[in-house]
Amino acid sequence: MIMAVYIYEYDQWPNFTWDEEQISFLLGKVRHLQGKVFGQMTSLGFSLKEETLLSTLTLDVLKSSEIEGEMLNHEQVCSSIARRLGIDYAGIVHVERDVEGVVEMMLDATQNYKQNLHQERLFGWHAALFPTGWSGMHRIDIGTYRTGEMQVVSGPMGKEKVHFQAPSHEVVEKEMQEFLVWFNSDIKLDLVLKAAIAHFWFIIIHPFDDGNGRIARAMTDMLLARSEDSHQRFYSLSNQILNEKKIYYAILQNVQHRTGDITEWLEWFLNCMFRALESTEDTLQKVMFKADFWDKHQQTELNSRQRLMLNKLLDGFEGKLKSSKWAKIAKCSADTALRDIKDLINKGILEQENSGGRSTNYDLKQ
Repeated sequence: MIMAVYIYEYDQWPNFTWDEEQISFLLGKVRHLQGKVFGQMTSLGFSLKEETLLSTLTLDVLKSSEIEGEMLNHEQVCSSIARRLGIDYAGIVHVERDVEGVVEMMLDATQNYKQNLHQERLFGWHAALFPTGWSGMHRIDIGTYRTGEMQVVSGPMGKEKVHFQAPSHEVVEKEMQEFLVWFNSDIKLDLVLKAAIAHFWFIIIHPFDDGNGRIARAMTDMLLARSEDSHQRFYSLSNQILNEKKIYYAILQNVQHRTGDITEWLEWFLNCMFRALESTEDTLQKVMFKADFWDKHQQTELNSRQRLMLNKLLDGFEGKLKSSKWAKIAKCSADTALRDIKDLINKGILEQENSGGRSTNYDLKQ
């Protein structure tokens, strides 16, 4: 059986090559749309811009973790980001340490994008991701490079399939030194392209016991922020990667065996980013709808519970809204919740869904 050769085992590693004509065309498309979206977003008023920024950063944190199978609490993530950025947010809640850590890493990457990325900063990110020193049921080395071998495997014990084997732990520090020099250097390379290469290169080195994917995506967002010279994030690449998760892993698996040509990876990355930029239109529509809603109802008499719940509905309430959920979230009695809801129905804001079930659901009147 012939053993697969990995890209880092070839002499030309890490001198990557690609089809210049093909990639330049895609990059041009991405850069054009990026500029268009950035222009649309920056023309928004201050409060709308804050709303979009909070929505996008929350989505990015949630989806980057979800790619790894970790489901974070939406309210906690949103609350943590809003507090750290000084954005008004209804319903500040208690935030768990692991959520704080992910938010801290992402905000450091996107808000302090001009600062160099050095070893200690990376170690800080890693430590923030694993505040307890555990990953699931396993104790891992925190805030330092891995000291053991790293394989990505699947399948039952005894019949494991090796999808990837990272470079030996003995060369990780040397590999990372070379990577970080390149990352911080002012080379003549478009920063969007540099983000794509950095993502792939870091994933191949796989320098940590765990968290490599999330750190790779934070580094990618950092370079994309540099490409726009702005800390304002208006699109979520992580959300799009989650939507294309199977292809994401398949492309990485294919290209890890190339001699150094990463055209296939760059092509997918740029197309993925293009689709992420296209999807921001939905985000913008939601933000505009929310702004129009409150503009329309600025004279409508509403109590604090009603405002809290309406904001949750406008932000994309998960599941069906029932009077029992209203009572729980708004911390009031079932009778009070029902009075609040009926008042909003009478004012033409809420409507009862025709679900036909035993419980009654409510939604914003279209």
